[in-house]
Amino acid sequence: MTLRVLCPRRFGDSRGWFSETWNRAKLEAAGIAIDFCQDNHSLSRPMGTLRGLHFQAPPYAQAKLVRCLRGRIFDVAVDIRRGSPTFGKWAGLELSAENGKQLLIPPGYAHGFVTLETNCEIAYKVDAYYSAECDGGIAWDDPTIGIGWPEIVSDPVLSDKDRALPPLSALLIDFPYDGNPLGPLQEITV
Repeated sequence: MTLRVLCPRRFGDSRGWFSETWNRAKLEAAGIAIDFCQDNHSLSRPMGTLRGLHFQAPPYAQAKLVRCLRGRIFDVAVDIRRGSPTFGKWAGLELSAENGKQLLIPPGYAHGFVTLETNCEIAYKVDAYYSAECDGGIAWDDPTIGIGWPEIVSDPVLSDKDRALPPLSALLIDFPYDGNPLGPLQEITV
């Protein structure tokens, strides 16, 4: 599985719009077959709230489908599969309630985001249940990764947990590499 941007179609009229945000049959036809088992929803009140970079280790490694329900975020995925030629590389984009884009993140990537407005709501699907024993993360500001965060991140609002995350070099977990390196973000209209 590769990192992809899903762009659900919106059908609008004078009342607003309607969109299918996930359709198993359509995505399977596009080569994306995922059995999601849990939906998560978060609210970040202050602008500049940074969450991440998080992952779940095997055997509970998770694929995620992330979307912004209210506001705007800069969403990031970092390849943490040691066997990958793109280990430690990142990709990111703006997700917003307005653009409706979703980021599909395969297992073996750390995920994080920063809010670009106040009161941002994020929803994401995962294909493995939460496991406290497998919960992990890496530092959002690791200079070896060099994420190009928006300027708002000069002094982010962080949890104590996220403030204490180690650098990528301390990662002891070995995620399997599936032969799909991180490449340019590919958008798929669904």
